[in-house]
Amino acid sequence: MSQYLTTRELADLLRIGERKAYDLASSGEIPCVRAMGKLLFPKAEVIAWLNASRSGPQVAEPPLPPIVAGSHDPLLDWALRESGSGLATYYDGSFDGLKRLSDRTAQAAALHIHEPDGFNTQSLQDGMGNAPVILYQIAHRRRGLLLAPGVSDISGFPDLKARCVILRQDSAASQRLFDTELARHGLGREDLNPLPVCARTEEELANALRDGKAEIGFGLGALARSYGLTFVQTHSERLDLAIWRRAFFDPPMQTLTQFLQSERFSERAAELGGYDLTNLGQIHHNGASG
Repeated sequence: MSQYLTTRELADLLRIGERKAYDLASSGEIPCVRAMGKLLFPKAEVIAWLNASRSGPQVAEPPLPPIVAGSHDPLLDWALRESGSGLATYYDGSFDGLKRLSDRTAQAAALHIHEPDGFNTQSLQDGMGNAPVILYQIAHRRRGLLLAPGVSDISGFPDLKARCVILRQDSAASQRLFDTELARHGLGREDLNPLPVCARTEEELANALRDGKAEIGFGLGALARSYGLTFVQTHSERLDLAIWRRAFFDPPMQTLTQFLQSERFSERAAELGGYDLTNLGQIHHNGASG
């Protein structure tokens, strides 16, 4: 998700010709920057510009489906069930969750997107501008290399060459981070021996390693103990829930967030390991109303 739109992308978004897009920029009607002889349009500002141009009567928005999309997390998944919130789940990665949140086919999305200055906030603004969405912290958690039983000769990314690895889907933030780390160490997917199918959730990845289908996966420290895996930590990341503000105050989400503050939730986090709940409930972004 780029922070800036090209002229072609802007034209596609507005359903106008490129010439008209140039005219809007030349007249100063739309936010833009000129860099290296090119016109670029800040995506978040363009969305805000569109919202500000709205006219006509206010129409009640359709209800948001009671679905939490985005990244799979074993602790949050347990809380969704145990809290009795009634919220359904659709896990296909942070970036898929952002799209479903933007499309209003989910009322919340679990995110753990690594960014230069933190986690999740910039990606949320790039995708949704200043829409009325809350970014609610769940936990910091440990991520790294999970090793199948019997594998002991891997201590970091340089050791992955030619090894059997189970990958995640491309819409998963963990897979994008994994690819970035491979490149930082002069490697690519072509240097690995990946399984032909990916793991759609963190637990699918851990299951495949426990069953000996692969040697290594890029997963959560919280699953190492229960699946009998060795864990080599490489990263710490923040897990947030991005929630439409009007859904945040509805009974299902309030039931969930109250449960997250409970002693049962803290005990479960300690039992799994790999979680830091110190700043649970901190709001990192609160979009505008309009």
